[in-house]
Amino acid sequence: MDLFSWPPVAALLDAAYRLVTGLSAAAEPIAGTAAGVVAVVVLTMLVRALLLPVGVSQVRAEYTRRRLAPQIAALQKKHGANREKLAEATMELYRSERTSPFAGMLPLLVQIPVISLVYAVFTHPMIAGHANELLGERAFGAPLGTSFVGLTGAGPVWPAIAVYLGVLLLIAVVTTVSRRVLALPQAEGSASPTGMVRALSFLPYVTVVFAAFVPLAAAVYILTSTTWTVAERWLLRRLLDPARKGPAGTARPSPSH
Repeated sequence: MDLFSWPPVAALLDAAYRLVTGLSAAAEPIAGTAAGVVAVVVLTMLVRALLLPVGVSQVRAEYTRRRLAPQIAALQKKHGANREKLAEATMELYRSERTSPFAGMLPLLVQIPVISLVYAVFTHPMIAGHANELLGERAFGAPLGTSFVGLTGAGPVWPAIAVYLGVLLLIAVVTTVSRRVLALPQAEGSASPTGMVRALSFLPYVTVVFAAFVPLAAAVYILTSTTWTVAERWLLRRLLDPARKGPAGTARPSPSH
């Protein structure tokens, strides 16, 4: 059974669909043939703005893990031969810090159904028993319901292929920026990244390949969501960075010039 055909989920999916088509109709007088793309971008940004508390939780958990990394490394060195003692000491450390090794994971899991629902709006040809008209729209000659791979069977390739290539290129650029800008400095006392970890750092580029196989509407959603994530994480890391605050939690004074 398709989960999105289950009446409660189908109703939510249809509500999201009505919202995005309403946004498209409102944008059409200004955006013209790009109204569908504008609607996808706006809906994605609205959803990501609602999920901002999840980003805050993840960044705070990120800094907590980095702060505790040297102490955990010391515990591993001290109790490495006794796994039971190591587990007890590690959990005691987390309790004393009033945190958990799973901090930030629960909010991340909560957002998955929301993101999946929005993504379905941009990929399902049928929603709540009716056709998904958004996927029948075109943006600059590119059909929103066709993937880059399936473009050859969707009519004239030019100028649609330029739109697809532009979206895929932007996803690759944003992915590169995320790898370079969002990498946290190595915490003192923590282990150096292994070759496997370095190899996995290239995993986000799989998104570019994935985007080539989904409808253009979904690829624009991926581009918008990825760009939002990079900007959000960059900003939150600076706002929540403990190094920017003094011992008492107050903002650290700026250096004199």
